[in-house]
Amino acid sequence: MKVKTQSKKVNKAWLNQHANDPWVKLAQKEGYRARAAFKLQEIDQTLQLVRPGQCIVDLGCAPGAWCQYLRRRLAPSGAASGALKGRIIGIDLLPIEPIEGVQFIQGDFGDAPLLAQLLQALGLPDAAAPAGSAAPRVVDLVLSDMAPNLSGIEGVDAARIVYLVELALDFAQAQLKPEGALVAKVFHGSGYEGLVQAFRAAFRQVKALKPKASRDKSSETFLVGIGLKTTA
Repeated sequence: MKVKTQSKKVNKAWLNQHANDPWVKLAQKEGYRARAAFKLQEIDQTLQLVRPGQCIVDLGCAPGAWCQYLRRRLAPSGAASGALKGRIIGIDLLPIEPIEGVQFIQGDFGDAPLLAQLLQALGLPDAAAPAGSAAPRVVDLVLSDMAPNLSGIEGVDAARIVYLVELALDFAQAQLKPEGALVAKVFHGSGYEGLVQAFRAAFRQVKALKPKASRDKSSETFLVGIGLKTTA
């Protein structure tokens, strides 16, 4: 009984904190589905990653705040609807409410059938197709806000986080244009330094950023890799 009471107190405290969060209020004011939009905004404004005409893949996109931000950035007038210059494809296990101009694919990014569906959406041959001439690289920017369901077991959770980042990195190395970029959410702890080294091995420029919209107590950081060192 004491455990349930304590749990209710914790949940109520979190809800109060969330309701009073200035980033949450700003997201509501500006029509974003989550405060996460401002994390991407700061990363983009710092490194100038998003430009009209690009093809962008957003991994772990639910509830859609990053796609909303991208949609406005690729619109000639910055509008949330109407003309769009570029392509946005969002992927997530969870469904999202439709966003005008955004193509959404629901499923597990770690599953081969979903990857094949994504490649088809990009107009690329299936990874399992017979070897031939190299497929064109059409993706300008890969974003990954993917995070696993946490078990509370540090070693298990760290391995799950690393796995998701490695999936995004593998896709980026295979599909990004030579000057393309990858933004991936990571967490400080076991496996972090290994991911930094993997980014440095793959990209000419690597940055680690913690946007102001990230919660102070969160260990999340966003690794950004720009410009592939080699392409197949």
